[in-house]
Amino acid sequence: MENKISKNTEAQAINPSDLIAYQDGSVVSREIIKKTNGSITVFAFDENEGLSEHTAPYDAILHVLEGEAEVKLSGKSHLLKEKEVIIMPAGEPHSVKALRKLKMLLTMIRS
Repeated sequence: MENKISKNTEAQAINPSDLIAYQDGSVVSREIIKKTNGSITVFAFDENEGLSEHTAPYDAILHVLEGEAEVKLSGKSHLLKEKEVIIMPAGEPHSVKALRKLKMLLTMIRS
């Protein structure tokens, strides 16, 4: 199944998990939509891989599509499972670690 996502965001039904494959020992990402007011990116993390603590200047929502993640947000640990989301306010330090192979959707809102 081939899915092509346009920067013009033409209407189409997709399964975001199908847009990206796991890679051994890696974190990979694919931007689905990029607009001046926000972006949507799908990520695939191999087990025990992660993103180190950082901040972002925009509010974001992390949605777990497959697997489990530990998200640390402002020093507090949150365990997220499939179909769960966490809201990450702009400027708050956060990190992500895949406890199992993980696919997630990250929506960033620029304002």
